[in-house]
Amino acid sequence: MGKRKVLSESELKDLVLPEKGELLGIVEKLLGSDHAMIRCTDDKVRLGRIRGKLKRRIWIRDGDVVLVAPWEFDDGKGDIVWRYTVAQVDWLKQNNYLATGFA
Repeated sequence: MGKRKVLSESELKDLVLPEKGELLGIVEKLLGSDHAMIRCTDDKVRLGRIRGKLKRRIWIRDGDVVLVAPWEFDDGKGDIVWRYTVAQVDWLKQNNYLATGFA
């Protein structure tokens, strides 16, 4: 069994913008078992699952702004695709991707 490579926060310098079918959201509560409650920009609360690739790279905490890909067959659930840093959240607010009062 190989050693798992853990990458640092500096790997998050690239900015991933929401594409078609993806939403921004704020983590309200971590539920354990790699799940979190997320309030999305469309005013829905979704159960988000932290993807394995993301789970091994960074930690997600309450209050973090994340990118969510809702499931097609169940609108109340989705995958957490990306977590934004504080500087990236400021950039999203300045460029009207994220409402100022939302985060």
